[in-house]
Amino acid sequence: MYRVYGDSISGNCYKIKLVLHELDLPYEWEEIDILSGDTRRPGFLARNPNGKVPVLDVEGQGSLAESNAILLYLADGTHLVPTDPYQRALLWQWLFFEQYSHEPYIATSRFIVRYLGRPADREEELQARRTPGYRALDVMERRLGNHDFLVADQYTVADIALFAYTHVADEGGFSLDAHPAIRDWVDRIRAREAFLPMYSAATRQPDAV
Repeated sequence: MYRVYGDSISGNCYKIKLVLHELDLPYEWEEIDILSGDTRRPGFLARNPNGKVPVLDVEGQGSLAESNAILLYLADGTHLVPTDPYQRALLWQWLFFEQYSHEPYIATSRFIVRYLGRPADREEELQARRTPGYRALDVMERRLGNHDFLVADQYTVADIALFAYTHVADEGGFSLDAHPAIRDWVDRIRAREAFLPMYSAATRQPDAV
């Protein structure tokens, strides 16, 4: 049994739910409201001194932070991580891309709009994220124009990591109208038997599966 500390409307936390459901792993969820200061409380900082969600408690081991590190830990040895060394390196490449070229623009724009209500004093910052955000979407579009999934033509944690914020990119002001391959990829992921919608559990209440 795993225990996850996360905010249900955070894409980084949603990644963890997606992999747990894909692999049918039992877990408990503790809702953390990042805007109320939950991540700065001593109990949380003891698990992650960086004060960010998600955090995974692993029984008998300790706590693990950083969403993509958690994905790789949970998916190790499963169909979500290729066994071929080159394909596995490509998976890491997409995970690094997600953190450095995608998340800083797509996810942070959504934070400004959805979490903060698009305050006027953040508008210039929001607009500055448009061009690099669309550049990241264009990179994904080129890859998905010839492949069903991002790595090895199979569903992997690379898809999970990038799906989390891409499928709600509109909440940060990004349109996918000019990205048909991404839209088809989103539909393929939503059609998976183990798929869990982002907002089905966004009630800020603990749950157990």
